[in-house]
Amino acid sequence: MYLPEIFKTFLEKHKDIADAYQQAGDLCSKAGPIDSKTQHLIQLGVAVGIGSKGGVRSHARRALEAGATEEEVTQAVLMSGSIVGFPAMIAAFGWVHEVLAAR
Repeated sequence: MYLPEIFKTFLEKHKDIADAYQQAGDLCSKAGPIDSKTQHLIQLGVAVGIGSKGGVRSHARRALEAGATEEEVTQAVLMSGSIVGFPAMIAAFGWVHEVLAAR
């Protein structure tokens, strides 16, 4: 599984903060009726929107693990193009391709 080096360093130095963020994320996941696959597809779209390579890779992988198809993950990225623009969409498409190639 891909983890950026800076994130690994953060986990080592600030485990308590990382744990608190994880707990907050878990609470948000349980706050309503949206299933895990859809949650990760939504988070994938948000990650594309902010240009987060780590977020795109993480949520693409996690969406696939939650049962999303490659086509669903790809469509989530393609749908971002009209909002974030073609260059950002293509960058995210490349990051997702890395995840798919590693499967």
